[in-house]
Formats: sequence, structure tokens, C-alpha cells
Amino acid sequence: MSRFFSDKFTGLEAYVPGEQPKDKKYIKLNTNESPFPPAPLVISALNSNEVSKLNLYSDPTASSLVEAIAESYGVNKENVAVGNGSDEILAFIFNAFCDREKGMVFPDITYGFYPVFAAMFGVKYSTIPLDSEFKINIDDYKSVTDNVIIANPNAQTGIYLERDEIERLIAQNPNRLVIIDEAYIDFGAKSAVSLIGKYDNLIVVQTFSKSRNLAGARVGFAIANSSLISDLGTMKYSFNPYNLNRLSIIAATEAMKEREYFKSCTEQIIKNREYTYHALRSMGFYVTNSKANFLLAASDRISGRELYLRLKEKGILVRYLGDERIKNYIRITIGSMEQMEALISAIKEILR
Repeated sequence: MSRFFSDKFTGLEAYVPGEQPKDKKYIKLNTNESPFPPAPLVISALNSNEVSKLNLYSDPTASSLVEAIAESYGVNKENVAVGNGSDEILAFIFNAFCDREKGMVFPDITYGFYPVFAAMFGVKYSTIPLDSEFKINIDDYKSVTDNVIIANPNAQTGIYLERDEIERLIAQNPNRLVIIDEAYIDFGAKSAVSLIGKYDNLIVVQTFSKSRNLAGARVGFAIANSSLISDLGTMKYSFNPYNLNRLSIIAATEAMKEREYFKSCTEQIIKNREYTYHALRSMGFYVTNSKANFLLAASDRISGRELYLRLKEKGILVRYLGDERIKNYIRITIGSMEQMEALISAIKEILR
């Protein structure tokens, strides 16, 4: 670091994104992207004359996108905030609702950005261990007075908490905020959005990166009561009013309308996930019961790191996270059926 870098960031460990190597062409199963292209309406809209308007600022309210999200989820426009990926929304949440007095609590195995945001914004935080089966026990949060953030399904395990358990978490303490990060909710789980009218201490965060096939567009959103959404608006307009560009607004708006394409893509991912789950189990792997677009898997015949390296040699990228409790695991993004068959074939070769 330079001699000008602020002392307040001493010890800050930045989030490490999944590798994007350029040395050769890989089957990419390491960053939980969709294997499918954007919806046809999205591609058509991006070929419109909006491209010629890139000399003009985008709509700071992203009104067309907010309206499309509100209509899709049966809420009012005042209940929706949009951001540059769900990461920006999460950053606003950490900055707006937490500090050294009011901290954040989350599981010990979860999305790696949570502790980074806490360090970045000077937020105190603590973690609560998942149980021996990598599950969240809601009773462990009963006495927590700080804000709570839960990725559901969980970001590294894919394990899903039923909505009644989420409601129990929210109801434990009305004086703390509960954030449910639903980046992977559309792959066979049920959203907590229906609870926002009942609880004013709930924020649901989602993204267009996974189930809407728009990781490169960088669009995320939050749904909550209007006062919380107003607070997030204050964060946005104090940081970057034009946080979504013209093309991303168009792409996300059309993606939200393409319900049949969305359904067909998510159903195919679920089918491919189940195929991969059973194929890995038949080879003796322990595999989490995931409701996400990835699986967390381990074998007692090979370490997670070695399997990751051997697969990379064969042109297949998976994610090796290396965290102590999951250091023998690899995380496998669910791709097309052709990609999953190639993965299973490669693992069989390696184990032989």
C-alpha cells in the first residue's frame, strides 16, 4: 500500500472474486453465473436506439425497472430500491444501519463480502457457527440485539431455511433489522418478500446475476417497507445518484418481464443440479442439500484443493474457498447439462 493509504484501513482484507483466467478456454463452474444467455426480450431491447443515448445520464430513479420489480412481486414502487448489483445494496445497508454501536451478526460460513463490508464501514460484527450439518439454528440468534444478515439459501452451502423459520428469526426481536440475502432464492426455494407488509424490520435483497442471467449487467434490488427504502435512497443519492447505467436498466426491466424464459432457465438449472448431486453421491461424495445454483461437495478420496487443481488442469474451473471448516470442499456452479456431464466424467478420471 502507498504511504497515503488511510490508517483506518490497516488490516482490511478485500473480497476475492472467483478467478477469471485468460490462459485458455475453461468450463467455468466457479462463480455461480448462469450458463444461459439473457432473455430474448433483453437482447432485442439492447439493440434498440437506447445505445445512441449513452451520451445522456441514465434515469436516477430507474423508474421502469422499479415498476417492473414492484409488479412482479406484488408490492408498491415505494417498497423497491435498485442498485449496482446486490453488492451495492448490501454496502448501503451496512453503511446505513450499522456502526460501532449497532453491529451485524451472520453465520461463520456465508457470503465472504459480509466481513469485508463490516471492516470497510467500521462496523462491529460477530459470527455464529453453523451446526455440524452446516445448518443455521434460529434459536442461536434469540439473544442477538445487533442486526442480522442471513444468505438464504446460504452462499457457500446452498442450504435453505424455510420461510416459517425466517419469520421466527424476524419476530425474535422487533428492534433489530433482519436482512435476508436471497441471491439464490429462485432455484427451488420460497422468498420472504411476502413478509415485508407484516414486519418493518425486514429487508429482502435479490440480484439479477443468477436466475435472471445478467451477471454482467450488475443489477440488484431490495424490497422492504417504505421507510427503510427511503433510507437506502439517502445512501444512494449521497454516493452515486446514477448508479445504474442506461443499458443495465433496460436489460433488467425486460428480464423481469420475461417470466416464461426465467421459468425455463431456473427449471433446467434445478434439473441439472439434481443430476450432478446424484452423480457425485454415487461416487461417494458428501454433497449439501442445495437449493441454489451450486453444490458444495467433498470426498474422502481426495482433498478439495487437489481436486480443484486437477480439474483446472483438465480445463474445468470450480471454486476452492479454503476456509477452515470447508477446506476439503469444492463449490460447483451448476451449468448446462453438457458442462455437468463433462465435470462428472473428469472427476471419475481423476479418482481412477
